[in-house]
Amino acid sequence: MKKFTAIYGRELKYYFQSVTAYVTMGIFLILSGYFFYSIFRVYNFLSFQAARNAQYAEQLNLIDGVMRPLLSNISIVLLLVLPLLTMRLLAEEKKLGTFELLLTYPVSDAAAIMGKFLAALTTFTIMLLGTLLYPLLLAIFSDPEPGPVFTGYLGLFLMGSSFIAMGTFFSSLTNNQLVAGVTTFGLALFFLIIGWAAPFVGETFSKILSQFSLLKHFDSFSKGVIDTQDITYYVFLTLFFLFLTLKSIESTRWRS
Repeated sequence: MKKFTAIYGRELKYYFQSVTAYVTMGIFLILSGYFFYSIFRVYNFLSFQAARNAQYAEQLNLIDGVMRPLLSNISIVLLLVLPLLTMRLLAEEKKLGTFELLLTYPVSDAAAIMGKFLAALTTFTIMLLGTLLYPLLLAIFSDPEPGPVFTGYLGLFLMGSSFIAMGTFFSSLTNNQLVAGVTTFGLALFFLIIGWAAPFVGETFSKILSQFSLLKHFDSFSKGVIDTQDITYYVFLTLFFLFLTLKSIESTRWRS
């Protein structure tokens, strides 16, 4: 346990002693803040319009009008910024020649992977906590339902976890951080948009594609629904790519 903690602490310390975490957090918070400002302005405009129509006003609420579109946009921002966090995890070790040294540590490959993965996940969680300012601002001026806000953030956390696991895997395949980041972005984007093809294929394939869609599984969370099928999907995706990372490192150890 101490050896795992040492790797976790080293990785977390690296993030906050370099510009990586600060640049990534800055980009993430600026983009999410811009989306919140834009969406809230549109909601205010619609609220003024609804003042003239009581029936239309009843359909307006902060969850559907602000939080759901905000969380959906934040999920797209995660696609852009999380590869920045993960691209160096193992690729940098290979580039600097310290990867072989890592393999000689008296710690299991699984513990080394989990230490690096959890350090990136912790950094991502801190980023996500920074956006809690937005629902808090809404709570000051109104009374949004807490349930959909909680489930929406749970969905973002699970989605981010799967992105980080993908990034950890691709970082284990190369010594080029840019290649690791771009391939992570490409695969994550594929899982985001795969459901778009569902209306254009047969009914059977449509169901299969929908089951692989990150956005489809996130949609329930943004509506305030916690479905075990959606949780299982994200957990499976995360564990699957961590398993592939383990096999990648074992393969490297065997070749060396």
